[in-house]
Amino acid sequence: MSKMSKNLLIVGLLSVAFLANAQIAPQVNYFDLQDVRLLDGPFKNAENLDKQYLLEMEADRLLAPFLREAGLTPKKESYTNWENTGLDGHIGGHYVSALSLMYASTGDKQIKERLDYMLSEWKRCQDANGNGYIGGVPGGNAMWADVAKGNIRPGGFDLNGKWVPLYNIHKTYAGLRDAYLHGGSEMAKEMLVKMADWAIALISNLTDEQVQYMLRSEHGGLNETFADVAAITGDQKYLQLARRFSHQHLLVPLMREEDTLTGVHANTQIPKVLGYKRIADLEGNEEWSEATRFFWETVVANRSVSIGGNSVHEHFNPTDDFSELIRSIEGPETCNTYNMLRLSRMLYRTSMDKRYLDYYERAIYNHILGSQHPEGGGLVYFTQMRPGHYRVYSQPHTSMWCCVGSGIENHSKYGEMIYAHSGNNLYVNLFIPSQLTWKEKNVTIVQETRFPDEATTRLTIQPKKTTAFTLNLRCPAWVSPAELTVKVNGKAVAVAPDAKGFLAVNRKWKKNDVVEMEMPMHLTAEQLPDKSNYYSFMYGPLVLAAKTGTENMTGLYADDSRGGHIAHGTPLPLKDMPIVVSDAGRVVDAVRKQPGEGLRFTLSNLYSEKYPEQMELIPFFRLHDSRYIIYWPQTTKDGLDALKRKIEQEEKERVALDAVTIDGVKTGQQQPESDHFIQSENSNTGFSDEVHWRQTRGGWFSYQLKNEEGKAQQLYVSFLEDTRPRQVEIYLNDELLASVLSEDKQAGSIWTATYTIPENLRGNKILTVKFAAQRNAQSTKIVEVRLLENKKQ
Repeated sequence: MSKMSKNLLIVGLLSVAFLANAQIAPQVNYFDLQDVRLLDGPFKNAENLDKQYLLEMEADRLLAPFLREAGLTPKKESYTNWENTGLDGHIGGHYVSALSLMYASTGDKQIKERLDYMLSEWKRCQDANGNGYIGGVPGGNAMWADVAKGNIRPGGFDLNGKWVPLYNIHKTYAGLRDAYLHGGSEMAKEMLVKMADWAIALISNLTDEQVQYMLRSEHGGLNETFADVAAITGDQKYLQLARRFSHQHLLVPLMREEDTLTGVHANTQIPKVLGYKRIADLEGNEEWSEATRFFWETVVANRSVSIGGNSVHEHFNPTDDFSELIRSIEGPETCNTYNMLRLSRMLYRTSMDKRYLDYYERAIYNHILGSQHPEGGGLVYFTQMRPGHYRVYSQPHTSMWCCVGSGIENHSKYGEMIYAHSGNNLYVNLFIPSQLTWKEKNVTIVQETRFPDEATTRLTIQPKKTTAFTLNLRCPAWVSPAELTVKVNGKAVAVAPDAKGFLAVNRKWKKNDVVEMEMPMHLTAEQLPDKSNYYSFMYGPLVLAAKTGTENMTGLYADDSRGGHIAHGTPLPLKDMPIVVSDAGRVVDAVRKQPGEGLRFTLSNLYSEKYPEQMELIPFFRLHDSRYIIYWPQTTKDGLDALKRKIEQEEKERVALDAVTIDGVKTGQQQPESDHFIQSENSNTGFSDEVHWRQTRGGWFSYQLKNEEGKAQQLYVSFLEDTRPRQVEIYLNDELLASVLSEDKQAGSIWTATYTIPENLRGNKILTVKFAAQRNAQSTKIVEVRLLENKKQ
């Protein structure tokens, strides 16, 4: 019996334990979304905008891929962008989730009608397929049949030549789950169980090794949704399915508390960990639960920036080097934070560790609230940390990115963590204007607050009759407990935070009792996790930022191109960005709060030849339609000249190259390769010497590069040297451009070459570059490919 087969035997035993209620006991329970209603404030505004966005999207266009793949006639054409270039149907799954969450949060009838329509059309597709499957994966039926036979060809971003089909159908599973749990649809439950049975049949003839091999392809949080089906049905076979879909390649090192995350695609990993935690809670598996805790801690403490986000170019950067994050125009991805918030919520439920609430608050105020345009409702993919750059906003009919999918969910469920309860205890976790209906106690609580503009909150208790319970008010990490004041009906009460970080007020509550809490906010400076000399400034939980201008914000509102989510406007030179001239330990002294209403601050002691010596800071979530700075370089007066030279020298070569680049792709990175329509045979990727790369053994791989104005004259290629010379043949539109043999290069070194594009190809709007290896030979590792207007100087 193989090790994996033994593991599955254990799974069966653990599943029996699960059915006998051997779960990890929750320390606190959350209220249903329908029990919490937002009141006027920034989060209610975000919810309203999201509702408008959902209703503006066309259900029939989102449904088109599902109908097509079920052999039915679509009522309208599919959306463009990612929805008709391989990831067809993924937004439809997110859309059903968002509708379900929005209906639970608002009770809006139009939202419910749209949800019911989506589900009824999915039901038609499932019935037409006849095997439980619902999906929009192009050519999915043939592809799934191959997988079921063991013909499995996984890559990081594809499976059997299809763009992350497992990830794609995970959104459908999650949509059905949410439609049942939050939308109250019994039909969605039936459809979910049938589709889970389809997954069991899909892998029924595969070995555990084959399933694990398949999971090399991004697969979202399928293990989590299958565990949810187990909890919904009480049937242990779905927990076994969840176990089989749990990727051991990530789980095993986490159980050893080993951080192996550098260089890996960040949002491929986080959903897997959600599944580990969900399974752990159902099975009572402390080892898996501890693995998820370790993952959360290393990501939040070592790999996240002040807004709560993580990743650069969608990948985890080295913990000791955040320099690429400062240089890049592809900063933290919103999907990552969406999933880290979900993980925080899971972990807090079984531990009540106050760190999870502190992170949750920071992330929703700064990254999530800041990822939606406060007037148009557009959603953001990358939030750049590069000083002087900007964000791009989606539009309802052009932008079908993953961060639109998670984004329409983000702003439909703000009520999920404001309050919690356990026995006779009510917990106030977040200071957001809202009304809670605590059905078990026949109590209504209204929270009125202008937080964060005013550091106070007021709760009015409305029991049907006098009721005793303990009201627990969170003491945030950003305030000193000694500074907190609590009043009940205008009279101060003496309270101190308990071990879980709450101030407990225990009494018999009468109608119209009022509790007020003051929690002064202070200015702090937060250094990048790698301890380099870049700082962001915070006021309480709020990240502060400065506007730097609105020049050349190309694509501010995204079109439907594959790269429309990237802010392609010219990056401003880092050497021109303001530098805070101060001792490191006193850098926060340069910030002053301005008098009067609103949160406005000044940052002084700045050196720049372009910007003033003093700039205004405001909360980042309120800064839109502008270039901005969040992280500021710092040095002393004595170190100023040296820092200026260092920044200029580091950027000089990159700026010169970018200036003549028409299009390019960083190889081995999922989204850039997908956006350039990668094709491959016998190809693999890797991360070593702090760079991503792709190579092939006896096969080939290719990308489509844009040359819309016909200006490309040179092909630029960056190579990573191997331990011995390698050869690769380079083709351009099927014409042999060069045969390259690396010689006399040091292993691990990066070297570049440019090749003249033949005259007969220069006018082509699309240039397909192909790298091929000799038969049975390993090719050179390719790091980057660019089209250049003229020869790099």
